[in-house]
Amino acid sequence: MPNLNPKKIVITGGPGTGKTSIINELLNRNFVCIEEISRQVTLDAQKNGIDQLFLTEPLLFSDLLLEGRKKQFFEANNLSTSLTFLDRGIPDVVAYMDYLGTEYPKRFIDACNNHIYDHVFILSPWQEIYVSDNERYENFGQAVEIHHKLVDTYTNYGYKLHDVPFGSVKKRTDFILNIVEQL
Repeated sequence: MPNLNPKKIVITGGPGTGKTSIINELLNRNFVCIEEISRQVTLDAQKNGIDQLFLTEPLLFSDLLLEGRKKQFFEANNLSTSLTFLDRGIPDVVAYMDYLGTEYPKRFIDACNNHIYDHVFILSPWQEIYVSDNERYENFGQAVEIHHKLVDTYTNYGYKLHDVPFGSVKKRTDFILNIVEQL
């Protein structure tokens, strides 16, 4: 039977900040996590001959992410656990569109207002661990700009962000879990 009020905890940050490593560490520690979907959306588009859907059709890409993240939000509500960690949240979609300067319909704003997360942890850009790959086209300077958009967006939607300090994956994960225990 699903928990009627599970806590939804977002881990966000610009590209290459270590989110996936922390999600994997949480999974290794038997926490329930919902993984990022943007890589899958990108890979699906590449299979259809579109190298970077985010760059060529940002609104379509963002619509696909929005729908996927809304499904993840409701999935978290239906899990039999007291808390669920999510690799990114709905406001990330808006932050990235703001970063690109893409205009978007009101449904994106409504989704941010109607799907509220309990806590948000943000990882700052960290040049020492930053790596580009086939799905991550941004350079480090762009990652910094995206970070600022994420901070602005989540703050504008009323979230208090918990800054995760640099350190090993274990130390960063421990930091998050220590904060969660206090909340």
